[in-house]
Amino acid sequence: MPSGLMGFFLSEFDIWRPILVRLCISSDVVIKLAARAVDNGTDFQSELLASNLISEDDLFSAIGQEFGVGFMAEIEPDRLVMKPEDCALFLRTRSKHLHVKVVERDGRAHPVIAPSGMNLSTLKGLLRRQKALVPLLRITTPRALRRAVLERSRMSLAADARNGLYERMPDCSARLVISARQGVFIGAVLVLLMLAAALATSAVLLSAHVFFSLFFLACVGLRFAATRSPPPVTPPGLEAIPPADLPFYSVLVALHGEAEVIPQLLAALDRLVWPRSKLEIKLVCEADDRQTLDAIGAHRLPHHVEVIEVPPGLPRTKPKALSFAVPLVKGDYAVLYDAEDRPHPLQLLEAWHRFQRGGEALACVQAPLEISNAGRGLIPLLFAFEYAALFRGLLPWLSGRRVVLPLGGTSNHFRVAALDEVGGWDPYNVTEDADLGLRLVRFGYRTETISLPTLEDAPETLSIWLPQRTRWFKGWCQTWLVHMRDPAMLFSDVGARSFVLAQILYAGLVVSALIHPLLIAFALYLGAQIALGQPTLGWKVTLLVVDVLNIVCGYLSFFLLGWYSLRKPDRKAFWRVVTFTPVYWMMMSFAAWRSLLHLWRRPHHWEKTPHFRAVGRGPA
Repeated sequence: MPSGLMGFFLSEFDIWRPILVRLCISSDVVIKLAARAVDNGTDFQSELLASNLISEDDLFSAIGQEFGVGFMAEIEPDRLVMKPEDCALFLRTRSKHLHVKVVERDGRAHPVIAPSGMNLSTLKGLLRRQKALVPLLRITTPRALRRAVLERSRMSLAADARNGLYERMPDCSARLVISARQGVFIGAVLVLLMLAAALATSAVLLSAHVFFSLFFLACVGLRFAATRSPPPVTPPGLEAIPPADLPFYSVLVALHGEAEVIPQLLAALDRLVWPRSKLEIKLVCEADDRQTLDAIGAHRLPHHVEVIEVPPGLPRTKPKALSFAVPLVKGDYAVLYDAEDRPHPLQLLEAWHRFQRGGEALACVQAPLEISNAGRGLIPLLFAFEYAALFRGLLPWLSGRRVVLPLGGTSNHFRVAALDEVGGWDPYNVTEDADLGLRLVRFGYRTETISLPTLEDAPETLSIWLPQRTRWFKGWCQTWLVHMRDPAMLFSDVGARSFVLAQILYAGLVVSALIHPLLIAFALYLGAQIALGQPTLGWKVTLLVVDVLNIVCGYLSFFLLGWYSLRKPDRKAFWRVVTFTPVYWMMMSFAAWRSLLHLWRRPHHWEKTPHFRAVGRGPA
């Protein structure tokens, strides 16, 4: 018998035996759980609860009965004796000695303890030494205690989720879309342009044409460069990592209007390979989203899964919900998933493996997102091609050069301490992922990519695709405006390479989408003039050549990056992608122009993307 297992039976089993008898836990199960505690580097109580053989209420009630101490299944938040500033520390702690004071209806303050993972011999020894404590002490469950403290802190947590980043780092918040200095600068530029256009129309149009074409050309060059990115490689031996070496991991899933996909989500999360005694999954829901909450309530959740209800209020965005939940996580590392995600079962192990080798400066790793319903229409097919180019091509290329990397909206694994330091998610930015990727670089951190994917389903109709893409373009505009409030400081924070790439990745992609139909229209207009034999100035011919090259190279770079990023079985539909990409790019242009309208009229409105049960490939 291993020494750790022998130690349990010599030191703790006599105390646990009567409790386990009350709970009808057999000796075979006890041996298995004790061995698992040794293997995982945890304790017997944690493994017993993680096994889901009994509930927290049953276990702690039995402990109270055995020690002659009263049990409290629920705690009224208003009766807690706690300082407000202690609540936040309490909610995140993994201490084995969770204790507070509660004023009961008799007016007396009773000490309440949730002996989470502590040796019961320690508790028994304390009660023997201080017999007067026995009639006063109450035992409760860790979850009941956390529920009461959370309810006590709910409004302050909600206020901090809304305004915490703005109050601590106002220059990093998108609450104000444009700063006063930016407003003055943009207004002055527009006035000067209008005056110049009135005096020298041709010169102004030519200058604007060249200026915006450079953005398009920069995006083309970036795609061509990323075609040299080697395919990501999964490190061997992930399943052989000793569980005792693994830290506590937190999984956050933001949910809103997701009743249909709850069964699929719970099944996908259950496939994650990680010791359940070292894992917590928090399903983050709006408190008034009764359909989603009822759908979750229809399932018996395992011990490590908890529902977090976010008080309703503006801005009603995913990052606000996450900002409410992140102070509640207990993990050293945390990952964000969306409702429809099916992550590869070993993804957490690969992320932790990368963190271990990346040092403290590695704050985040991005898993690739793969589209599983590419065969269900043109939009999913083109979406899947686009995602392959991004997550299997461009992002790994950026990662290899240790420059700014715009995060995807899901499957981001964070070092929680770094996430806290940079201020977490911006509740007012509708692409909080892209913003956070740039902010991490500004604080001296870096982001890398891993290989094991998360499966998602792409929108299948224009009515779903258009609002989603509009929100993305709007968020990239917000991100660029926020971080360009002081361009010199941004340059100083991130360095020359990341500064240039930020202009391409945030402003350049939006500008490219906006001007793409204009370039085509101008090229067709000049081409028609030349074909009809009309006199044409030499600079116009030069512009025509430049525009045609821009357009041709734009499509070519897109096709090459996607082709090299696709797996061989997925290349069968390549020529359909080639045929319909011009239409797809026109759709993106419309979404980009629509995003400018939304940025002006309702900058913080979150256009929700509905999710449905997967009908494509199975689990990752």
